[in-house]
Amino acid sequence: ELLALASLLGCLLTSGQAKVYSRCELARLLQDLGLDGFRGYSLANWVCLAYFASGFNTAAVDHEADGSTNNGIFQISSRKWCKNLNPSVPNLCHMYCSDLLNPNLKDTVICAMKITQDPKGLGSWEAWRHHCQGRDLTDWVDGCDL
Repeated sequence: ELLALASLLGCLLTSGQAKVYSRCELARLLQDLGLDGFRGYSLANWVCLAYFASGFNTAAVDHEADGSTNNGIFQISSRKWCKNLNPSVPNLCHMYCSDLLNPNLKDTVICAMKITQDPKGLGSWEAWRHHCQGRDLTDWVDGCDL
């Protein structure tokens, strides 16, 4: 019950700062934050990932059956990358999962860069593997005045 209450409270606290980006608005921000070309991935790859992971929603939280969550615009998992209520997770990004819901995306990008340094790169994300990998992604940034 306490876990459910804490999860509900977390959703309520973050709902006030939710932002759903437009495609080009997100592309410009991710470019400004240094993701274009990071580890060889074009900006279009990141925009495609964000769309299929969260629909460009910074406050997206997906609750898994094991109690873990996927957080923010890139749906970063609490199993490995951020700290939730479970003290035994590795927290490899050294931040709270709630930090990944901030619409300014700075913490999210820092963590995403860390994840992408894994040998799997963007392949760490199932959404990217299924919807973006190996495809022509130019439409994701087309007309964005970057």
